[in-house]
Amino acid sequence: MADMGTEDAAGSAAARRDLAVRAAVEQGIVGGADPAPPLVCLLDVAGIRASATALTGAFAAALAPAAPALHTFAVKACPLVPVLRLLADAGLGCEVASPGELALARAAGLPADRIVLDSPAKTEAELREALALGIAVNADNRQELERLDALVGRAPTASPIGVRINPQTGAGAIDALSTATASSKFGIALRDPGARARLVRAYLDRPWLTRLHVHSGSQGVPLPLIAEGVRDLHALAEEINAAAGRRQVDTLDIGGGLPVNFASDEEHPTHAQYAAALRGAVPALFDGSYGLVTEFGRSLLAKHGLVLARVEYTKTSGSRPIALTHAGVQLATRTAYAPAAWPVRILPYDAKGAPKTGDPVAQDVAGPACFAGDLLAAARELPPLAPGDLIGVPDTGAYFFTAHYGYNSLPRPAVHGFTVSPGGEVRFALARPAQSVEAIVAEAGGAFGDALL
Repeated sequence: MADMGTEDAAGSAAARRDLAVRAAVEQGIVGGADPAPPLVCLLDVAGIRASATALTGAFAAALAPAAPALHTFAVKACPLVPVLRLLADAGLGCEVASPGELALARAAGLPADRIVLDSPAKTEAELREALALGIAVNADNRQELERLDALVGRAPTASPIGVRINPQTGAGAIDALSTATASSKFGIALRDPGARARLVRAYLDRPWLTRLHVHSGSQGVPLPLIAEGVRDLHALAEEINAAAGRRQVDTLDIGGGLPVNFASDEEHPTHAQYAAALRGAVPALFDGSYGLVTEFGRSLLAKHGLVLARVEYTKTSGSRPIALTHAGVQLATRTAYAPAAWPVRILPYDAKGAPKTGDPVAQDVAGPACFAGDLLAAARELPPLAPGDLIGVPDTGAYFFTAHYGYNSLPRPAVHGFTVSPGGEVRFALARPAQSVEAIVAEAGGAFGDALL
């Protein structure tokens, strides 16, 4: 049944997307010629809500009745205040990993008890602020625990505090994103000699440590490997509680990192499939003995973002057709620098926003930046693109245009959320305005021009 629902959702999402593209052209949000903007980014509000509902529903169906669960959104995946407000309205909290992300979560109105602070390099000031506010904190290492000893000793706190472990279960297909390798920079390595005993001792010495945290998933990591890390987390919690002779650890933060399918509109694996994999690997995780916290990001937002860019010019070089567009490394940084690990789909549209058809031709789709690797696709089979056409880059709602890269001082594009009525009417809401050239100058020290003379 879950798979059927996924297929239905994918179909309606694709229909909403094509309606939104045409409407964006008709309403002047993007266009094939000046003065319409040559670049815009869109977020499907209904799709985001559906993903949040799928996540909370999958765990609610698996958990024992009344078992506490907090689902947080990893702010780094899409650090936009309107998105955080939307997800909060759908029942999600925020996982933050910097002072800036904490400020965004608070600007979105998230209460302290729905925020979790994770970072491998928290300053004393960050820790002090979190403890004063009552925000949950996951310590990354032994030295941070010693810093917390002093802070907790000086002032009582309502913050739940835990420790992040590295289960050292292995890497997925993308080394740079694999957080549970033998030498990962994150957490306390669980399988190093003597580490497990030291961790148990750390909890026995600190009654205020009540949580355990792991993040073993990410793009390229298969579900069984993610579940193995969670199984190790649960086993450690059981060991600590047995040694303490009481239920000291009461909450398990199992992180996020559910991979996303970038090859088609189909959503897989689903949050329901992930919950099922966890039930198979760690059935006791759902029996109500522990509260649960999750920290999903990419799997909630990726499929619901779309980049729309104008084809400004086309040319041929070495017999290869090339379409020069306004979308490139500034929006799809990982794709430009690691195309094999982060390929994207290209959806061709004509100048009116209708899907473009025609006999496919192998062509490059290039961005506007001044370096040769600024390509969204190489030798991609597409209908011949022409100036004024538009290209759509789907699945970009997380870690793509939401994490702008300022190469060539290219401006951040506008981001609009969209909704589609039952009758097909598309309404847009500005979530982030386009960055002005004046803002770029100000950010580059424009007010301090004589500072170095």
